[in-house]
Amino acid sequence: MTHMPATTALVTLEEIRAAAERITPIARVTPLVDVSGPAGRPFFLKCESLQPAGAFKIRGAYNMVAQLDPAQRAAGVITYSSGNHGQAMALAARTLGAPAVVVMPTTAPKVKVEGARAFGAEVIFAGTTSADRRARAEAEASRRGLTMVPPFDHEWIIAGQGTAGLEILEQRPDVAVVLVPIGGGGLVAGVAAAVKLSRPDVAIIGVEPVGAAAMKMSVDAGHPVTLPKTETVADGLMPVRPGDLTFAHVQKFVDRVITVDDKDIIAAVLWIFANARLVAEPSGAATTAAVLSGALDAAIPIDGPIVAIVSGGNMGVDKLAEWSNR
Repeated sequence: MTHMPATTALVTLEEIRAAAERITPIARVTPLVDVSGPAGRPFFLKCESLQPAGAFKIRGAYNMVAQLDPAQRAAGVITYSSGNHGQAMALAARTLGAPAVVVMPTTAPKVKVEGARAFGAEVIFAGTTSADRRARAEAEASRRGLTMVPPFDHEWIIAGQGTAGLEILEQRPDVAVVLVPIGGGGLVAGVAAAVKLSRPDVAIIGVEPVGAAAMKMSVDAGHPVTLPKTETVADGLMPVRPGDLTFAHVQKFVDRVITVDDKDIIAAVLWIFANARLVAEPSGAATTAAVLSGALDAAIPIDGPIVAIVSGGNMGVDKLAEWSNR
């Protein structure tokens, strides 16, 4: 297995700007959709659900695979993922000519499994937890000489995800608060670094499901904490432990981490569909849930425009129908 350089150094604004240039061939500058009318306040959705492969993950995955040397790319890349990062890495690998292997949980949504395969990846199933799939991915990488492209805890991944933060500042210079969903913490780490290093006055709020609040518990404890289990409808926000590097970024750059419950997340999925005509998977709707449920207002005083990152839209219409009919 090829181990990529990993440090505990926080990413720099220069590294995030370099990533923005590097990912230009594939990542879209996603729109900010104004939903202020139905929300009754200045509120905008950063639609990362409209990225290739349906989630923000292409930013970090492409930023990393593009920096591997030709021999590493020729040998192939591997990752472990509940779905979105796996699809993004598969697309990045296909674009850059690298074979790809994705280790997914046995419970991965069909739409995400099919997505990874459609981009040419070999899919292997292993257990139901991030620890299960990570162990299998590390074993496969070692046996087959593949380079690991981790889902969140690497500076190249974090710098790539941070490019969304630069876009928000360009699109909405008067933004007061940016809400970011937290799984392993790659997106919140990168966005928080990009925003705080540019505009320290903008509040960064991380959002987790009540049933998978590993980052919040870690922040409260002052060190990364491993949960015995996670349970939430937001399958992309279920790591049992944040990354060491992502946790360090959250400690430095994030103002608050707040939680939302599953019923509010499902209500937000339906609200986004009704009011923005967008499909947001539960993981992507958690930030909107924080605004609509009052969790954000309970956490900090707000004066100015709110931007919520809709991190992904990989959800089958069957789920949308099921929840609509409840």
